[in-house]
Amino acid sequence: MKAIVLQQPGRFERIEIEEPPTPGPGEAMVRVHRVGICGTDLSGFLGKMPFLSYPRILGHELGVEVVAAGQGVSNVKPGDRCSVEPYMNCGLCHACKKGASNCCANLKVLGVMTDGGLRDRFVLRADKLHPSAKLSFDQLALVETLAIGCHAVNRPALVAGENCLIIGAGPIGLSAIVFAKLTGARVIVLDMSQHRLDFCKQIMGVDETILLSDEVEQDLRRATDGNLPDVVIDATGSNVSMSNAFGYVAPTGRLVYVGITTKEVTFKHPVFHRPEGTLLCSRNALPGDFSHIIGLIAEKKIDTQPWITHRCAFEAMPGEFASFTKPETGVIKAVVELQ
Repeated sequence: MKAIVLQQPGRFERIEIEEPPTPGPGEAMVRVHRVGICGTDLSGFLGKMPFLSYPRILGHELGVEVVAAGQGVSNVKPGDRCSVEPYMNCGLCHACKKGASNCCANLKVLGVMTDGGLRDRFVLRADKLHPSAKLSFDQLALVETLAIGCHAVNRPALVAGENCLIIGAGPIGLSAIVFAKLTGARVIVLDMSQHRLDFCKQIMGVDETILLSDEVEQDLRRATDGNLPDVVIDATGSNVSMSNAFGYVAPTGRLVYVGITTKEVTFKHPVFHRPEGTLLCSRNALPGDFSHIIGLIAEKKIDTQPWITHRCAFEAMPGEFASFTKPETGVIKAVVELQ
């Protein structure tokens, strides 16, 4: 059976692997149709993802078809199209018992700590499959990245009328934009790419965009009538950006880190103490986010059509992947087509 493995940073290899086993109780076998490429995959390719081990079959943004279901499986059946919740939690640890399965002490994320979807078929827990008779495989592959943004916006409890700054207009930042707009908040986007800012303004319909410069705080004050944003969501994964973000928060404001960095994040305490700021982190997403998002897409409250800007066939992916790391290619979301 065909698969693509990231042997080490910068080197993919097409390989043959064994056929998957018959699904056991509570499991299902799926055929992979679409794999979305996200920042985690790009960081893994560049050797910058702290949670990823090599060699690894990447792929956690998946649109799949159920091939077979094991004993006791009732939520899906053969032929169902599904999105995959890629967070394999234990259900027994303190976090899981609190309902925070996204923070499981023994968490194994598909395509990061365990092999993911860049293969023809595989077996996984059936409870991690979220079916939809209405969504396409393209749409189903986008649900996970949208779920990251959904959870990030839920963390600070953003409400209508507040100013929300989203830093970084990559796929995770774009997904946060979707859910920030749904709250009725005023959305401002900061990025270093004018191309991405134009996309946010013209396609995503954000209220304001700011190109990174030495005058970010002044630009923010102009955009918020001098008040600064109530919520700041940093989706860059840049320690420089994450450090600077402490200075962008309004009194009693909330700063949310959804991007990840392996470098130190620093700030001068009075900068964040003076406005009585709150620092939050957002990790992965929750099961309810997936069903919620599938419903929103089916109801046409989320338009996924503009998201996928690049496609490649499974066989061509090793040669094309490096281009997805380069902003000058204009990539917003790349998708690998297996079937």
